Amino acid sequence: MFDIGWSELVLIGVVALIAIGPKELPGVLRMVGQWMGKARKMAAEFQGQFQEAMREAEMADLKKSFDEVKEAATGFNPLTSLQKDVSDALRVDALDKPAETSAATSVDPPVTPTTPETPTPATFMEAEAHAAANEPLAITREVEQAKVAQDTAPSEAIKDAKAS
Repeated sequence: MFDIGWSELVLIGVVALIAIGPKELPGVLRMVGQWMGKARKMAAEFQGQFQEAMREAEMADLKKSFDEVKEAATGFNPLTSLQKDVSDALRVDALDKPAETSAATSVDPPVTPTTPETPTPATFMEAEAHAAANEPLAITREVEQAKVAQDTAPSEAIKDAKAS
């Protein structure tokens, strides 16, 4: 803080001894010590109040950010959104009603199903290559639905047998 060396302190002491005198020097030094103590106490009190104000400001910022997070968290409830999605997916009443069409859309003629092409020898060779590699040729929704129907068929047969 202050750059005062020993030689400067000795010079100040000699000047004070000459100017004040040896009788009053101890009283003056005591009073200077008291003033220094008061100044240090005031500086420590100011520093403590400043740090307390900084902590309060930081706490206010933390409280504000916590309130923002809490507000965002109350608006987001995964259970209610999940429940709504599941109930919308499981709603059956919409399946029974015909689809609503607006007057602005044009009605296309119904599409007639076509018969599949007859297999060629290349198709059989490709199927054999996939079978040799132990990989399925294709997985379609029809195959998956057939598997589900096979899995549920025995349980339905058991239910029918129990009912009769």
